[in-house]
Amino acid sequence: MLPTISIDGLRRCPINWTCPLPLRDYPRIVMGHGGGGKLSEELVEHLFRPAFDSQGEMCDAAVFDVNAGRLAYSTDSYVVHPLFFPGGDIGKLAVHGTVNDLAMMGAKPLVMSVGFILEEGFELEALGRIAQSMGEAARRSGVKIVTGDTKVVDRGHGHGVYINTSGIGCLPQGRKLGPERARGGDAILVSGPLGNHGMAIMSLREGLEFESTIESDTACLSPLVELLMEDPEKVRVLRDPTRGGLASSLNEIAKSSGVGMMLEERHLPVDPDVKGACEFLGLDPLYVANEGKLVAIVAPEAADGLLAKLHSHPLGRGAARIGFCTEERSGMVALKTAFGGTRVVDTQVGEQLPRIC
Repeated sequence: MLPTISIDGLRRCPINWTCPLPLRDYPRIVMGHGGGGKLSEELVEHLFRPAFDSQGEMCDAAVFDVNAGRLAYSTDSYVVHPLFFPGGDIGKLAVHGTVNDLAMMGAKPLVMSVGFILEEGFELEALGRIAQSMGEAARRSGVKIVTGDTKVVDRGHGHGVYINTSGIGCLPQGRKLGPERARGGDAILVSGPLGNHGMAIMSLREGLEFESTIESDTACLSPLVELLMEDPEKVRVLRDPTRGGLASSLNEIAKSSGVGMMLEERHLPVDPDVKGACEFLGLDPLYVANEGKLVAIVAPEAADGLLAKLHSHPLGRGAARIGFCTEERSGMVALKTAFGGTRVVDTQVGEQLPRIC
């Protein structure tokens, strides 16, 4: 939590964003903060702009120079509950989710937008913490927040704050990733243990306690992608297995590419606490969300070398080779169990863990 100070005895505010009179008078969001008037102006000028290191004039759109020939564009929305959780918060999650979607196409993030839907009555101190977290995550991820918007909804018609983002990244020459490039014999790599984000959220919601706190794995994956892209021809497909987990991501790739996939249960990396939490709640780690992991379909002859590159980075130390693509079972994902049997890993019906991101 950010350190705070008391201003004129009226309320407490994070020390690294300023509180002009309108903000001091309103410790919680009021409808006027979304009305486009003085309160909106003060909220942007003294909370969002300092948090995001935003410079320049306030205009209707951001203008920026691009030297790249090809661009990648992504958009996403975040409704995670609770807003703050072990290892992160909705702000950090929104930045990482945006840059990771770009990175999965091989793009380097450039700029992003952020839109806030705020509920009347939401604490300004909590909003300040979220904005500061977003700003820090953006700086660490090498992306600039260049434009945004704020709306306020009536009390009881939101859950504190929802966030929408869009991101633009540049695609260096020679990078082409997509499910159509997967082929039989390709190796399947995952960058680390599965299910940490989903179980961090679920453990907090359910009040579950384990020997150690399960933390979200939310992280910017661009450094891992840049390591893999040192040999772009050998990397066929990248995905970040968020909602629906690894199972959903692999099923999407299998259906789009027409290849089958065989996973080895004994090679799937799952932390003991996450495995225990999943067993307790009756969940399958393959379907639990991740926010700081990638799955890579790569040429078989390059798999060992690419795995070593992942192991060389802190975010990839738990990376593993978990299976392979096959010309058999077109569009299907299967798992060889620890007991030697085989089961189908299908796309889930419905949502195993709601409001996970």
